[in-house]
Amino acid sequence: MSTQSTLRLRRHVLAAAVLGVIAAPAFASDRVDLSGLKADEPVDGFLVTYDAGAPKAAAFQRDLDIALASVGRKDLKIRHTRTISTGAELVEVNRTLDVVEAAALMKSIAADPRVKFVEPNARFYPTFTPNDTNYPSQWGLHGTWGIKANTAWDNTYQGQGKIIAVIDTGITDHPDLVGNLTSPLGYDFISNAATANDGGGRDADPHDPGDWTSAGQCGLGQPARNSSWHGTHVSGIAAGVTNNAAGIAGTAFKAKILSARVLGRCGGTLADIADAITWASGGTVSGVPSVGANKATVINMSLGGGGACSSTSAMQVAITNAYNAGTTVVVAAGNSNAPASGFQPASCANVINVGATTSAGVRASFSNHGSLVDVAAPGQSILSTLNAGTTTPGAFNYVNYNGTSMAAPFVAGIVALMQSKPSPDLSPAQVEQIIKSTASPFATPQSPTIGTGIANADAATDATP
Repeated sequence: MSTQSTLRLRRHVLAAAVLGVIAAPAFASDRVDLSGLKADEPVDGFLVTYDAGAPKAAAFQRDLDIALASVGRKDLKIRHTRTISTGAELVEVNRTLDVVEAAALMKSIAADPRVKFVEPNARFYPTFTPNDTNYPSQWGLHGTWGIKANTAWDNTYQGQGKIIAVIDTGITDHPDLVGNLTSPLGYDFISNAATANDGGGRDADPHDPGDWTSAGQCGLGQPARNSSWHGTHVSGIAAGVTNNAAGIAGTAFKAKILSARVLGRCGGTLADIADAITWASGGTVSGVPSVGANKATVINMSLGGGGACSSTSAMQVAITNAYNAGTTVVVAAGNSNAPASGFQPASCANVINVGATTSAGVRASFSNHGSLVDVAAPGQSILSTLNAGTTTPGAFNYVNYNGTSMAAPFVAGIVALMQSKPSPDLSPAQVEQIIKSTASPFATPQSPTIGTGIANADAATDATP
């Protein structure tokens, strides 16, 4: 037999062996690392380790060409580039491959029985650990049962270009917030001057003057309360200034906070809240300037009241209009240790309803629950931005709060992280589906239920196209 005939026979035998292995992928599965493939990271090369020495140059190229031919991609070229310091061989292709193409070619290369291991020539990036002094105490961001924001940030999708509307008590001038506020800051929607507590009704200044009350002021038997600075705390969780060597880190720290003040002394009204939802999502509110370029990517409502949300209620209509305008609405499930079906906006349709978990990965005892809760997030001992004033604003500080009010802005921040990927924004329905389907399991199965699991920022951003 001629040398040429022998070479053709070898090629046919090797090609048949390759095809046989592809037909039974278990043969090579322990020699192929597919875990390094990620949907949002194309691959342009592989590291191939041989049991013994690698083939010589001409034979090596021949084997690579056969492996490539077996996957049927005639538009690709493959070549051996160099041997790296560990002894692995760097193999590169002439264009980037998606996950499916890369996996098929890796399996084909591994079909050669001399190959010990094939892995993608994966890319690595600087890992981001904020230098904020209180970051180690923020278990909700990075702890075992946190939202895994720290690993999500390493993808570089950190909320840039997105706006989180916080419909709450307004904002205070906190150094861990001022750099992440929109311009203009937002709007004060409180129409009752007594509730507003700032000397007037609606205006363009959403600063929080304090919501303190005296005994009986908000109803017979109601105790006196200091100012909560609730909106300031929620805003810090969602998008506090980060990596500034001070204070805390925010979930989507490159996003901007749009403040819509609706809660004042003795709470806030449905009418004002509905108007704020409409405005923040780009709708028209009589007498209020358009939100313009500050239209919210996501609205956070860490607020609630009794009663079920009917399909024709003002709350539901406003939420549905925001949903139809492409704005995701995230709400707190409530803190009454009761079914969320008896509270609104927790019982409204077209929202992501968030329950609260502890640092042990289980439901916080106060968290509302039931089938209407979509997902959970950390809500106990959550450190964030606050103000030290007992009535009117004083010095800025940082305080731990408990509540589903704290859980919701973690999820609103995750939405901003997802939408900051360089592709068209997902619809609210797509966002909800991804967040629910990528949630981390609870430490133990939860009964009563509080959703599909603990919201996972890393998995959710990875799953976002």
